[in-house]
Amino acid sequence: MSVIYDRVALIGLGLIASSMALAIRRAGAAREVTGYARSAGTREIAREIGLCDLVCDSAADACEGADLVVLCVPVGVMGAVTQDISGALKPGATLSDVGSVKRAVIEAVAPHLPPDVHFVPAHPLAGTEHSGPRAGFAELFDNRWCLVVPPEGSDRAAVDRLSGFWQALGAHTDEMDADHHDLVLAVTSHAPHLIAYTMVGVADDLRRVTDSEVIKYSAAGFRDFTRIAASDPVMWRDVFLNNREATLEILGRFTEELFALQRAIRTGDGDHLHAYFSRTRAIRRGIIEAGQDTDAPDFGRAKKA
Repeated sequence: MSVIYDRVALIGLGLIASSMALAIRRAGAAREVTGYARSAGTREIAREIGLCDLVCDSAADACEGADLVVLCVPVGVMGAVTQDISGALKPGATLSDVGSVKRAVIEAVAPHLPPDVHFVPAHPLAGTEHSGPRAGFAELFDNRWCLVVPPEGSDRAAVDRLSGFWQALGAHTDEMDADHHDLVLAVTSHAPHLIAYTMVGVADDLRRVTDSEVIKYSAAGFRDFTRIAASDPVMWRDVFLNNREATLEILGRFTEELFALQRAIRTGDGDHLHAYFSRTRAIRRGIIEAGQDTDAPDFGRAKKA
């Protein structure tokens, strides 16, 4: 694979950034990868495991001379981080991100962009419930989608170059408008995570079920909920605060569906329940057939040996 960017800077060194660093190395997509994390402990771990060619003690230092800078920090701080690094961004460089929300990120980042830097937001639809620089693995993006969300008037060459970069890391790419992206993700990710957090909270509040019973007798459905609810609380706090309109819209639709199912259960309407479950089962099978998940008990998210 040919080099796409000479130097890539990863700002934030959690699961996504660490997986990117390893996937970049696997693909030979950059000659050098620099990194920065706010926590000194995280930077030390990254140095210890050789995650990047250079781990810097400031975000600005990591960005010096970089052709691509990727913000891998919670969406709530992306504007402030961009302000901090704006003076270090190389003319002609591309600034991107991996955030799960796009409209709010674009509005937060854009005011701090130098006029000669291309801003091309992106969102790899991949992850696990684990976090930190040790959590990454090069295969995380293989056969997953990365949505590229260029603002109006974006440089076409910069957009295509970033798409090619993500393809080199193993992902499929597609382009999407920011508002549509936020609505789609509210359906496929944000509302499901909130529901998972809620269900685990319900189990915790249900004092007739002890903690040991919840853990010991967890069936597959509750295990899936607890896996999702183990995700980074800071990241998800920022996601919901920055995509509130789309998430609330989908939660409203969810509440309507839930009321309809409650009515069917209360009235003994087995035909409605069977038809509903058959339709949703087909959707789940379609996800597996599209290669976006697996029947394996660990959902294919375990690190490869």
